[in-house]
Amino acid sequence: MAVIVQKYGGSSVADADKIKLVARRVGKAQDQGNKVVVVVSAMGDTTDDLIDLAHQITPEPNEREMDVLLSTGEIVSTTLLAMALRSMGYQAVSLSGGQAGIWTDETHSKARILAVESHRITKELDTGNIVVVAGFQGITRGKMDVTTLGRGGSDTTAVALAVSLKADKCEIYTDVDGVYTADPRIVPQARCLKEIGYEEMLELATWGAKVMHPRAVELGEVYNMPILVACSFNENPGTLIHGGASMEVRNKVSGIAHDNDVAKITLVGIPDKPGIAATLFEPLAMASISIDTIVQNAGLDNITDLSFTVSKGDLPKAMKIIEPVARSVGASKCISDSNLAKVSVIGTGMQNAPGYAARMFRTLFEAGINIQLITTSEIRITCIVSRDKVADAVRALHKAFELEKE
Repeated sequence: MAVIVQKYGGSSVADADKIKLVARRVGKAQDQGNKVVVVVSAMGDTTDDLIDLAHQITPEPNEREMDVLLSTGEIVSTTLLAMALRSMGYQAVSLSGGQAGIWTDETHSKARILAVESHRITKELDTGNIVVVAGFQGITRGKMDVTTLGRGGSDTTAVALAVSLKADKCEIYTDVDGVYTADPRIVPQARCLKEIGYEEMLELATWGAKVMHPRAVELGEVYNMPILVACSFNENPGTLIHGGASMEVRNKVSGIAHDNDVAKITLVGIPDKPGIAATLFEPLAMASISIDTIVQNAGLDNITDLSFTVSKGDLPKAMKIIEPVARSVGASKCISDSNLAKVSVIGTGMQNAPGYAARMFRTLFEAGINIQLITTSEIRITCIVSRDKVADAVRALHKAFELEKE
């Protein structure tokens, strides 16, 4: 019997009726002769509601307690789905991340999976159970503390379980038909891709496409686990993320990603000498704060300015760390801006083809959009722009690269 791992997002289990619909789809998979593992997210806006509730209690909730609190959202979903399956005549059991054998490091709110020991899941499958696992969470080996994997972490749970159980593929079900060339809420003409490579998908996910968690794509690529992204409300084929050559004859640009979760920190007037960058960024790394973009101006009279971006949620913590360090290295001031966004053009076909950066910059210029920072990889060009202009930027770039065409 084949093992199938399915994951359902929060919108797919947002209420009792939707949970029953998911249960019917899951039951159908078992009826077809498969062993089925289901990973679920918290219902609807539960995670946001719990975060708001915590901030009503205290402006700075303890990270450990926040992880315990937020993990309860997925526990509710797993138990309700298991109940729904049982009411339909199926054997089912719900498991927390810890019960499922998901071990993580100790970085609260952004934990990484270190190992998956799926013995309990295998045992339950062998007894005929459909196993429903709480996504987004794991447990530490030392203190047995609950951890969460970051927003979208249920995707990572699903792919990690699929790898551990040697499933043929991992199926990610959400409220959209698959991976689009841009956010269809911003660009109605955006196309759903039939397939996409791991490398392009990882760039899209990292730089703003919310349909997949970046770590899930990383795991898929490392272990060559095909990932199907499809809609839980219809039978459309979805998008297959895989490592083979694409059969689509299409634009060298695969998609436009955007991300509003951006804040910029600028250190003005710092000494231009060896060791300054290490002094500034090592404390941020120790605090598990990720840096997206770093730009340092050319030095003048051995004085320079340095800018970098972090997620908006990390800005208060980053400023608290960086301000005293900036003073210690002689910076004249440290300023921040949280009204920013990223827009990225992504595609493997750009590696050896000239002109893509020029077209992007010309398009943004003609749309009246100022570029604050630029960062690139072999298959990506990213511009930092004002947040109130990012939707205009996405629409203009999607049209300029003709992504609405097959």
